[in-house]
Amino acid sequence: MTRLFNDPAAFAEEALEGFAAAHRRWVRPVTGGVVRAAATPAGQVAVVIGGGSGHYPAFSGLVGRGLAHGAAVGNVFASPSARQIHSVARAAHGGAGVLLMYGNYAGDVLHFGQAAERLAADGIDTRTFAVADDISSAGPDESAKRRGIAGDLPVFKAAAAAAEQGLPLDEVLRVAERAGARTRSFGIAFSGCTLPGADHPLFTVPEARMAVGLGIHGEPGIGEEALPTADEAARLLVGTLLKELPEDVADAAGQRAAVILNGLGSVKYEELFVVYRKVAALLGEAGVEIVDPEVGELVTSFDMAGVSLTLTWLDDRLEELWRAPADTPAYRKGALGTPEQAPVTTQVQDTAVPAATAVPSASDASREAAATVLAALDAVARVVDAHADELGRIDAVAGDGDHGIGMRRGSTAAHRAATDAHGLGAGAGTVLARAADAWADKAGGTSGALWGTILRSLGTALGDQDAPDARRVADGVTEASAAVRRLGGAETGDKTMVDVLVPFADALAAATAEGLSLTGAWDRAATVATAAAAGTADLLPRRGRARPHAEKSLGTPDAGAHSLALITRAVHGALLDH
Repeated sequence: MTRLFNDPAAFAEEALEGFAAAHRRWVRPVTGGVVRAAATPAGQVAVVIGGGSGHYPAFSGLVGRGLAHGAAVGNVFASPSARQIHSVARAAHGGAGVLLMYGNYAGDVLHFGQAAERLAADGIDTRTFAVADDISSAGPDESAKRRGIAGDLPVFKAAAAAAEQGLPLDEVLRVAERAGARTRSFGIAFSGCTLPGADHPLFTVPEARMAVGLGIHGEPGIGEEALPTADEAARLLVGTLLKELPEDVADAAGQRAAVILNGLGSVKYEELFVVYRKVAALLGEAGVEIVDPEVGELVTSFDMAGVSLTLTWLDDRLEELWRAPADTPAYRKGALGTPEQAPVTTQVQDTAVPAATAVPSASDASREAAATVLAALDAVARVVDAHADELGRIDAVAGDGDHGIGMRRGSTAAHRAATDAHGLGAGAGTVLARAADAWADKAGGTSGALWGTILRSLGTALGDQDAPDARRVADGVTEASAAVRRLGGAETGDKTMVDVLVPFADALAAATAEGLSLTGAWDRAATVATAAAAGTADLLPRRGRARPHAEKSLGTPDAGAHSLALITRAVHGALLDH
């Protein structure tokens, strides 16, 4: 378990601060992550990678010449926010565009997609690519739904090496696509991981058993088998991957492959070498030529006891890029010339547009409404804090168990930002907008993106000038419902928060249209939300990290749906008081 920490909520930020201080030769800190110590050469595409904390050396440890130009780092097991990614990408941009690369998780897809839109609005040519290498998370016919695990490294490296050669942005993207299409991974684990401050792991494995096909965020495996010997583990890993070759590879014999045996956190290097000796022998028997293998910790999951095997099937071009030199804090290969000297800095450089301490002008009526908004956000933070453990337990049934932690981080940050804005005399719209940004930044992940969208939609509807009435609030909730569906792609029946948000918004709109007061209409809609959340127990998830474990979730409500229902009822209490 993770034993050395201060405030668990500050763990990711403090770890990144210490990492940057320890590796000044390679990186400098910027808001949201790190970039190379020296500026990206003019005219070179900047490859910016990113994801949650808890996976070191991914992602910050892979920043340096020959690999990433920058890394956006989110909270523990949560994607960085769009603002953080935007900040890192602006700092890394060398004038030739940016390729954003990340693992294929819903939160990362949402936040990196939003960041790409913001960069494009700044005039920075941007592309995105999600690595999807884990064959256990979806079948070959749904490969686009696979999550990204240790295959991140060879795909990131191929694209970054192409960028170092001076290729234009679209060609760098094509290299990433080629490497991604030829990369497969599969993993096993013998115990789960424990997050900073938690008193139990996100999942457990019975004695003398192993989880098969696990994720790197504490998601349980898709099955269990008897604990193997090292050679048996190697046979399982190799045999599973050899069953699925890329479409343009007819037979493994005569093929070349980059091979990564990755430790997930607490398997010792000697154990990995024992397994690798058999991996190498089995691949050799299959006629596979191994090219520059890597054995070690490359994409981890805190203290998880487990290993994964990655094969990237190489052609001449991909082999050249895989063998290309790299020099980063955690990954070095070959030899590079003397780097350009960069100024030493220990201070985080803020490349994003700074948040103004001043707030837009607001009417007295809107400032009065802002007090109600602040009370509602306080109620949200309190109900989330009270139920965080419960939300985590629900989420752990088929997901990674961090929903309660993420919601606590987001709601607390939103209330703090709203308090600051209200103290400056902000209107209701600005208070909600500041809360939206804070929630997205601190929570990260899918819930951070979606709750940021909800609060911003409400803030836009309320504005800073008019006194909000029940109909305007209902319109804001309706727009929030539509925006969440546009952003996340989920619809009712997918077993997500949308299964509560849509009926809640519809009920609120109908009640206000009948002339009910905001408090009365919200009460009716919150009752609908509670029933809808309970109804998700009968659904199978079709999206998110719970999808590979769909059957396990039957009988348990969706964590995001349940938290939304709790929040609607808590907000009703705040409305009654105001």
